[in-house]
Amino acid sequence: GQTHVDWLKSKGYDNTIYITNYAGLDNSIWRKLITSNDSLRQRMALALSEIVVASTEGISVNWRTFAVAYFMDILESEAFGNYRSLLDKVSLSPAMGVYLTYRGNVKANATTGSQPDENYARELMQLFTIGLQMLNPDGSVQLTNGVATETYTQADVSGMARVWTGWNFDTTGYVGPYGVDAMTRPMVQVRNRHETGSKTFLGVTIPAGTSASASLSTALDTVFNHANTAPFVCRQLIQRLVTSNPSGAYVARVASTFTNNGSGVRGDLKAVVKAILLDPEARDMANVSSANFGKLREPVVRFLNWARAFKATSASDAWSIGDLSDPATRLGQSPMRSGSVFNFFRPGYVPPGSELANQGLTAPEFQITNESSIPGYVNYMQKAISGVGVSDLKPDYSSLLALVNDSMALLNELNLVLASNQIPAATLAALQSALDSITVSTDTGKNNRVHAAITLVMASPAYIAQK
Repeated sequence: GQTHVDWLKSKGYDNTIYITNYAGLDNSIWRKLITSNDSLRQRMALALSEIVVASTEGISVNWRTFAVAYFMDILESEAFGNYRSLLDKVSLSPAMGVYLTYRGNVKANATTGSQPDENYARELMQLFTIGLQMLNPDGSVQLTNGVATETYTQADVSGMARVWTGWNFDTTGYVGPYGVDAMTRPMVQVRNRHETGSKTFLGVTIPAGTSASASLSTALDTVFNHANTAPFVCRQLIQRLVTSNPSGAYVARVASTFTNNGSGVRGDLKAVVKAILLDPEARDMANVSSANFGKLREPVVRFLNWARAFKATSASDAWSIGDLSDPATRLGQSPMRSGSVFNFFRPGYVPPGSELANQGLTAPEFQITNESSIPGYVNYMQKAISGVGVSDLKPDYSSLLALVNDSMALLNELNLVLASNQIPAATLAALQSALDSITVSTDTGKNNRVHAAITLVMASPAYIAQK
């Protein structure tokens, strides 16, 4: 399919009137997530965007739409690629360079005492690869005398920060202000800004005089090959795709695939996602009734479930769905728009004072679930489902209208398509009585019954909790 960058150009968003805003970005993201025929790749790209985060909220630069579009294209192209290649491309992407403030980063200055910006060195380790604490292969924390062992020190951060100096936009071919191209190609070196001295971190020393690109490769090889990276990244991917509380054995099996895909290759994401989705723990029907298994579907995924299930189209091809971040009136979440580098929610989040907390269970998505976002989601979905208020987005309900006279048949179809038959009979019976109060003697009545049925199913706890 067409890349984000190419689609934005085809729609004229490279016109200078858009130089300082995000016009077109949400449109392109929603278009791809809703209509692409490679739904698993899109789902994986979305999951990766919540682990290796570069949010629009912190990319104040000209042609920012294209910087983020290029970043999304990287996530998509590497979704079934290799995690090492992903790290390479992300680290040189203009969006990440601006977001984590190492674009234009300068070597230390002995006269002024200034030191290189440490932002990317820290987040690359803390969030994108090895995490804060040493892990066993099953994701459990390694203890020394009963205390968690830290993966890195401040000295490691300072040492690695020296690698991320001298990188800046590739403005080749521009005499005046740079254009879209500078945001859609890897950053390059400005030699006199790069730290040429030795760089020591995580037990590795890069000798003085090593080139910037070789230093970058060594830094990324070091974190990629670290024992923590496989369990740290794989546990989060399982959380995004299958369950918030995977067993240690599940994490270990997937991490071992990350370590070796069976052909001696490390970091093969295609093999990793296959291992996640086909693991016995993910497929075991006994887990459907387990209180410890499953996850809260994040709001964006619920919206996409609906849009894809009913083949939503945009007649104008504008996809003007917009930013859905407002929890009171929209979804409380919108792709590439998390409030910080820590994503919309933390992988270890536990709702305070909850039954989940009592049982020692994590529930990441509950961090954006509150008194405002719960009715906000239902109200927004009601509008989207009925085909009013969300641009020219139009779903196709022809298959449901064929069942409209039999409300239970209608609910059974929705239970299967949206909720994998997880909604219990008692709930379906209650929903049936509500639907039967809507007469279907007119086209309006038929449409109302279909809209109400979808809204009720998508608001039911058995749908919102994915098993």
